[in-house]
Order: sequence, then C-alpha cells, then structure tokens
Amino acid sequence: MGQVAGRKNGLAECLAGLNGEVEVLTDRWGVPHIYAADGHDVFVAQGFVAARERLCQMDLWRRKGLGLMSAAFGPSYVEQDRAARLLLYRGAPDWSHYGPAVKCGAEAFVTGVNAFIDLCLEREELLPREFHELEYRPGHWHAEDLIRIRTGAGYTNLDQEVARAVTIAKYGPQAEDLRRFRAEGHRLVIPDGLDPADVPEDVLRDYRLATGSLKGGSNNWVIGATRTRSGRPILANDPHHAMTVPSHRFLTHLVAPGLNVIGAGEPQLPGITIGHNGSIAFGVSFFGIDQEDLYVYQTDQDGCYRYQDAWEVPHRVTEYIPVRGEAAREVSLAYTRHGPVLREQPGQMFALRAAWLEPGMAPYLGGVHLMQARDTKELRAMLAKWGAPGENYVYATPSGEIGWQAAGRVPVRRGWDGTLPVPGDGRYEWDGFRSTDLLPSSVNPPEDLIVTANEQNFPRELQKDVPIGYDWLAPQRSARIREVLTNGTKWTVEGGLGLQVDELNPLARKVVPVLLRSAGRPADPAVRRALSLLLAWDFLDSADAAAPAVFHVWFRRHLRPALLRDALAPHVRPDRLADAVEAVLPDETLAGDPRVDLQLLRSRLDDRELLRSTFADAVTELVAAHGRRPEAWRWGDLHTLTFTHPLACLLPESYELPPFPRSGSGDTVGSTAFDPSFRQVLGASLRIVIDVGAWDESVAVNAPGQSGRPESKHYDDHIDAWSRGNAFPLSYSRPAVERFTESRLVLRPPGVTDQPSALS
Repeated sequence: MGQVAGRKNGLAECLAGLNGEVEVLTDRWGVPHIYAADGHDVFVAQGFVAARERLCQMDLWRRKGLGLMSAAFGPSYVEQDRAARLLLYRGAPDWSHYGPAVKCGAEAFVTGVNAFIDLCLEREELLPREFHELEYRPGHWHAEDLIRIRTGAGYTNLDQEVARAVTIAKYGPQAEDLRRFRAEGHRLVIPDGLDPADVPEDVLRDYRLATGSLKGGSNNWVIGATRTRSGRPILANDPHHAMTVPSHRFLTHLVAPGLNVIGAGEPQLPGITIGHNGSIAFGVSFFGIDQEDLYVYQTDQDGCYRYQDAWEVPHRVTEYIPVRGEAAREVSLAYTRHGPVLREQPGQMFALRAAWLEPGMAPYLGGVHLMQARDTKELRAMLAKWGAPGENYVYATPSGEIGWQAAGRVPVRRGWDGTLPVPGDGRYEWDGFRSTDLLPSSVNPPEDLIVTANEQNFPRELQKDVPIGYDWLAPQRSARIREVLTNGTKWTVEGGLGLQVDELNPLARKVVPVLLRSAGRPADPAVRRALSLLLAWDFLDSADAAAPAVFHVWFRRHLRPALLRDALAPHVRPDRLADAVEAVLPDETLAGDPRVDLQLLRSRLDDRELLRSTFADAVTELVAAHGRRPEAWRWGDLHTLTFTHPLACLLPESYELPPFPRSGSGDTVGSTAFDPSFRQVLGASLRIVIDVGAWDESVAVNAPGQSGRPESKHYDDHIDAWSRGNAFPLSYSRPAVERFTESRLVLRPPGVTDQPSALS
C-alpha cells in the first residue's frame, strides 16, 4: 500500500477490501465525514479512520476483552487475562440477533481496522507512539471479536448483590438500609437457603478484573416543538464515563446510498449510537435493568456442585495465555449450568448468571441496525431486539414526534427479586425474559418534554409482576433538568448546551438552610466567615467560588459520616462502628446518592450541636489546607480533572494532560463525580445537542479531542470549549462539511488510478 498525492489538495491511499473509491473529509475539529458508493465501503472506511485516530485505545479494548494483555505487557496481567477469558461469550456466532446486515457491517469495519494495522506494520512510523514506547505491536482483528467481548458496558447489579450480602452479614440489615437507597423503599427479603455470611468479600475479584470498577451514567432529554424558539424539537445527550484520554466516544459521519448518519459511537464498533440519520435523532442513557445474579452452590470433595437432587460436574476449559518474555501460562476456567465460576473454595462454588452472556447481547452492536431506522415505527420495532446494556432510548423527528423507549432484556425471576445472591440448587431460576413491549415508554407526552438521567422513571406498579431493578440512581439530576426546561418555551440549541453544564446543586439547596438556621454566631472568626459564604451562596458549584468547597468538605467528610455513625450506633458494637461507617459511606465516584443522608438529616433537624460541630471541624480542615481566609478558598483548587491515559502506569507523564479546575459535582446536571480527594473521575466527555430538522445547526464536543495520538492537534483541542460549556457545529449537509473541511483523504482499491471521483 502506498500513499500518493491526491486531488483537491488531499492524499490518496490504496486500501485492500474496498469495492470503490471513498472520500474522507476531516473538519477542523477532527470529525471525519466519510462518503462511499456502497454500504460495505463506508464501514471499511469507518474502521480504517477509527484505527488511524484511536488504534492504541482500540487495541487495548480488544486485548482486555479477549484476555491478551499479558502478550504485550508481561506476566503481571495474567490474572486479568484469565478473568477476561472467563467472561467471554462462548456460544455460536449470534449475528442474526442484531438485525440484518450487522454481520456484513462488522466484517467490513474489521477489514478497515486490519488494513490500517497492515499499513502501520509496513510503515512503522505510522504506529501510534505507545507501541514504540512499550515495544509491542497491535494484533489483527476478527469480526467475531465484536460479539465475543461482553465486558465493557458498565453493569452494576452484581456489585450491589454482593455488597448487600456482606453488609448484612457483618453489620446487620439496618446497616444495609443505610448503605444503599433501594427503589420505592423496597424491603429486602433474604432468599430461603442463603446465609449472607457465606458470600466472601472478594468473590467478585475476577469479575472486577474483567469488567473494571468504574460505572457510568448519562443525561438525555428531548424538548418538543412547542417548547422551542424554532418550532423544531431539540435532542440533547451527554453520556458519563471515566475521564480518559482519548475519550470514550468517537464522532463520525457515514454517507452511502440509503445511509447518511452522524454522531458518536464506540471507536471499536461500527455504526453510531448517539446522533441522527436525517430522519430521526436518537440518544441513550443507562436504564438500570437487573441483568445479573450470583449463584451460591454446595460442592463435594470432587468439585461437583449440587443441583436439585443430583451432583453436577462443572464444565472445565483449559486455555493458554501468551506472556511476553515467558512461556504461555496454563489456566483453568470453570462453568456451571448458570454461567462462569467466579470463585471456588472448600464446600462452595460461586457463579455468575448474566443476561449479557446470552445470544444477541453484545453491548451496543445493535446500534448498526438502529441507526438505519427510517421512521419511529421501524425504530421501536428494532428496539424490541435490543439486549444490553439497558438503555433509555429517546428520539425525535422533524415532524415533531418525540418519544422514549426503555430497551434491554429483563430476566423473569420466579420467587425472588434479584437483590441478593441465591442458592444455585435449582430453586431460583430465570423463566425467559420480559417482552420489550411491556417495558415503559412514552410518545408525544402532554408536557412535550422527555427527560431521563438514570433515575427510576416509571410507575411503581410496573415492578409488581416482573421487577426491572431496584438500584436506580438518585433523581436530583432529572428533577433539576425538568425544573429548568418546564420554566421556558423558547428553548434553543445554545440553551440546551448550557443546561448540560448546569452547576446548581439541588442537594446544597436543601441542606444549607438547615445549617444556617442552627448555626448561631460561632466564636471562631473563620467559622463565621465560612458561614457568611454559604449565606450568600447561589448554590452553584462554580470552580472559582469558595462556598462549594465549604459545602462539600462539610457535608461529605464531616456531616455525612456523623449522621451515619449516630444511626449505626444502636445496631453495631462500638469496636466495629468505625468500620461499619466506612462500609456504608456512598461511593462518590458513582455520583454519590444523598437520599439516605437527607432522610437522616430530617430526623436530626433539632440537633444543632451536630450541625455546628461538624461544620467547625470542616472549617478547621480547610484552614489547615488552604489558609485562614475562607474568601480565598476555591472549589476548583480541590475539585480538579486530569485526563488519564489507560496505560498511564506504563507510559511517560507526557501522555497525560495537566490538571485543571472543575465546576459541578456528582449532584449537578453537569455531573463531575469525584473520588475521596475531590478529583473528578466521571463525567460527560461527549456532549451533543441536535436541532431536529435543521441538522446543520446541531453541535457537539468530545473532550479532550477526537484523536488518541499525542502528536495530533486533535488530541486535546476540544478541552477549552468543553470546559467552558461550548461546542462546535456538527455539520451534516455536504456544503456545510466542505465549509469546515481541514483535510481530505481518498481511499481506493489497489490498482485504481487517480481518476475523478464519482462522489464529487
């Protein structure tokens, strides 16, 4: 393959696997607009272009998913590789579940990825720097990789099942009620035959090695035509993920006969999951379907597990993991009738049953089919086949139709609710899956507005027959979005973009007045000045303000632990109280849930001493760290963001971007969830707002940038606009694309001469 001078001040590349010529116009923000003469070629080109910009990220996704990290990085990754292989989909190829032409699209996409890898191996100067620095090379892809890898979608229920069992066993059911707010105050019932003490704290070690520990969320909404200045619907979406470089999503525009779709997808997958196709705009946010269960088995001395009245032999698989610099390591994997064995110990075995290990459940692969829907009826029919992860799918059309459909497979459990592990002896089985047409949905609601933000957004009655799940995130983001949107009828794209970074803290708006009513006049002048900051605060978590720093240090590090300690004290031995408080503190990296705290605070409204003492302790901490002048404190000095490379532990610091101050928190619409040091770890690196019908008026931003190559101008060129809540045009029409085109690339089959393109 050789690069030759192209026409129109561009370049041309010969690319095996193409049927004809493809033109790639990259705009000034790094978004590739791909024009092909047939559907096969547009996916080949998508794979090639994605690999050109994100090859290291894509190669890591494949290595992690298939259990091939040790081959590149050595023996310290063997356990992770074994865990990944344990959770691979091991059934027959299940292409038919994802919709017509998905297999062909996936095969074409992989052809493009491999073409770029071949080009890099031929001309090693094209390889991303990481491969040179760490002295390894990318592996070639197979289309089946996309359906075998199932571990990258942010599942959550299994973590909660185990945490519940461990908390109940160590500290009692009252502690569990304080640890996690369950939907509608759902009462826990321990399944017959389960002893929570039998569940080891580290039973999910392999599961977490394979799936990762940080989960996501999202906001999306559709503003109907009666509420916008233009009289057209507006759709907004900002998925939340770990804050990494490069970002989790990749913006692309795909054009071929019968296809013209633009938006964001997973770099490692064909197609688009958030965007529009000129007929329908669509977006997603996580919908918390309980798709996982932990089974606990009794085992005998031969390693067999009891099922009903018999002993069954686990299916065991031996695999060999290639290890850099060493001989391959032999590992053993075990499976019961329910799924992969996560842990074995004398007398017991623990296995995962997961809907996402069933046929048709490869995360997001069905998006290739969905993005081609021509109308909403066709779209809803396609959504009936959606598997994993659970999604709130919102949509809008130029005619003014807006809608929401919850999508994903809901296991039908007979005799238990899925909130705790269950014995694997046959008493607790799934009875198929709930029909998608029975999942919640809405079309053209009277308020002409649809909002989702991972909260329980459906009536309680819907849980009665077949529970969907009980671990929904707190509703404050959704409530705030509704509060703002229902107060206006002249919404614009710019207004929607501003709402995505809304800094108002609904939690502080409820809690701070309680403190101020009880504070009195403290003797310490620093405490008085800190109180005056809260008195004048507009409840915006602004990076350059002092009040948010005061509030978050007080509420999270002092008031919350004190409330939990007092609530646990009657139920936990004094020598175990500190450990119990630590066990039930919310995980802030998941956008901590304040509902339990608010309940406890309401019961302590008259306890002025608690409020005063915890606040004084918080001010003492801030003074020690930031000086005695509260007016000089800044939330952005505590709350910072560093975009982190996934191989940061192996690479020089030059791959990471400098830290910078951040507004917001896990409580705000502009979600910037943080770790215990207030460092942001989760948020919306991608934001997109679509003007439905006036497509060229849509905007997007994808921080830190479109490219994963540090030498590229598009590695971090979105940060400034993103951090200020701005975006760039998401051009759709060919004239608009041409107006912002920065570079041109023509891809041709080998042997084709430089002739004028039929795509001109």
